[in-house]
Amino acid sequence: MCCSSFDGEKTNPTESHATVDLQAIKGMRFFDPHVHMTSRTTDDYQAMYDAGVVALIEPAFWLGQPRTGIDSFRDYYSSLIGWERFRSSQFGIKHYCTIGLNSREANNESLAEQVMEILPLFIMKEGVVGIGEIGFDDQTAAEEKYYRQQLELAKEAALPVQIHTPHRDKKRGTRRSMDIALEHGLSPDMVIVDHNNEETVKEVLDRGFWAAFTIYPFTKMGNERMVDIIKQYGTERIMVNSAADWGISDPLAVPKTAALMKLRGISNHDIRLVTYQNAITAFGKSGQINEDDFVTIKNIDQSVKFEGNTVLRGGQQPRIDKASIIIS
Repeated sequence: MCCSSFDGEKTNPTESHATVDLQAIKGMRFFDPHVHMTSRTTDDYQAMYDAGVVALIEPAFWLGQPRTGIDSFRDYYSSLIGWERFRSSQFGIKHYCTIGLNSREANNESLAEQVMEILPLFIMKEGVVGIGEIGFDDQTAAEEKYYRQQLELAKEAALPVQIHTPHRDKKRGTRRSMDIALEHGLSPDMVIVDHNNEETVKEVLDRGFWAAFTIYPFTKMGNERMVDIIKQYGTERIMVNSAADWGISDPLAVPKTAALMKLRGISNHDIRLVTYQNAITAFGKSGQINEDDFVTIKNIDQSVKFEGNTVLRGGQQPRIDKASIIIS
C-alpha cells in the first residue's frame, strides 16, 4: 500500500487492480449516494442495475468548464429532477439528487448571486434529498460566503448537507467545513462529509458527522484502502460511493468494493450498512426516501416517454417488464 503524503488527494497507482468477482455479492442491493450520471452512458445504468444498484443520488456539480449564465444552471438543475430521473428509471434504478452551487463556481460572484436566488425554487422539489455538493475547492473567501449561505438554506429547509472536501489541503479544509457547519447550528448527523481519506476520517467520525468515501481510480480512495478503513473504524456513519463523473471513474465502484469486503471477511451485515443502509439513513432525513420505491421503479417500460423523448433510438425495441402491466 502506498504510503505517500496525504497532502491533497492521495494517488495510489500501486494498489492492486485485480478483477473483482461480482458473483460474490450477487443478490445484494446497493445505494450509490454520490454519482454524476449526467456524465455517464445508458450502458453504465444497465451495468449498475445488473450489479445490484437499486438507487442513487446525483449531486449537482461542476461540469468541467464554467457555466456562463443563470439559464445554464436553471436547465441543469431541471435536468437532475427531470430527464435524468426519467432516464435512470428506464433502467430500473431510483434516482434522487442534491441541489447546490458547487464550490468551484462560487468564485464567480456575480453569477453565484443569481444562482442563490433560484436555489429555493429547486431544493423543495420531489426527490431532492439535500443541499449539495457544496463546500470548498481553493478555500477562497467567496467559497466560504456561499457555503455559509447554503448551510442556512439547508437549515431553513430541514435538509441534509452534502459537503465536498477540497482536493488540496484536505485536512484543513475538512476541519474548516465542519467548524462552519457547527457555527451555523447544523447538527452533525445532518451533514455528510464526502471525499474522506485516512487523514480525515477519525476527526469526522469523532465529531459526529457522516463520513463518505469516494472510490475513485488512482486518487481519493481505493477499494483496498476502503476495506482497511472499515476494519479499523467499523461501519457506523460510514458510506461508500463512486462519484463517477466525466473523468476516469467507475460507476460500479460500490458493488466492486462490496465484493472485495466480502472476500476480505467483512460480514454481509456490515457490507450492507456502508453500501446501502447508511446512505438511506443519512439522506432519508429529507423525508424523500422510501425503500418501497426501489421495488416499484423496477417495473420498467421503455416505451414511456419524457416530454416526447425516450432512451430508445430508431428501430430499437422497448424493454417492458410484464410485472408492470396491470390488466383490469
